Amino acid sequence: MLTSPEWNILCDFDGTIAVEDVIDSLLDRYGRPGWEVLERDWREGRIGSAVCMAGQVGLLDMSHDELTAHLGGLHIDHGFAAFVQATIDGGIPLEIVSDGLDHAIHAILANHGIDSLPTVANKLRQVAPRAWNLTSPFSADGCRSGTCKCARVEVARQRGGKTLLIGDGASDFCAADRVDFVFAKNRLIEHCRAAGIPYAPIASFDEALELLPALLDGRLPPKTVLPTSVPNTVELPV
Repeated sequence: MLTSPEWNILCDFDGTIAVEDVIDSLLDRYGRPGWEVLERDWREGRIGSAVCMAGQVGLLDMSHDELTAHLGGLHIDHGFAAFVQATIDGGIPLEIVSDGLDHAIHAILANHGIDSLPTVANKLRQVAPRAWNLTSPFSADGCRSGTCKCARVEVARQRGGKTLLIGDGASDFCAADRVDFVFAKNRLIEHCRAAGIPYAPIASFDEALELLPALLDGRLPPKTVLPTSVPNTVELPV
């Protein structure tokens, strides 16, 4: 059994746990014209994700039943349920930290038999039969994201122990600089490599589960990529 009260795990949702980005899939299907402009402004750095997503959610034209049906067709990483069970068995705190939609996260995970994970995300609220808005209860001063993942790293540190981040994209870049180790997918791999952050690349949670025991034992997991200036004998931070 995996056991380690000395580690906390913060895990992204869209593109990491969920196979696809939920808000993008909703906009493709139910978004009114204008959401693409907001997306472009965000990608070009003119606005932050909080402003972008609040504007995009305001352009969604869908009923609650349509939302429920759509979320019912979305999939998660096939290895995530086993990974969650391993953290529960080992008493390892696992928190979902997402710049996405809280309702979508809870609904998708419940559809896959997972409904007990602490979740930090933007709050989706229906305001009319086909209208929605978004608020960001976990934002922070000076951060342009709806959910400040760096702030959640600080909360994890206050619980004690080291922190593992699992993520895939731009919303994870800042937090990756502040944690003790990273399991990286997709764009986060390139960021960690460029920024000199020790990480292990993963393609699925099956791989994450295989790598976890070494990390909990205080060793560098197999496949770890280190900065070129760091010797391969480096030990994890204590």
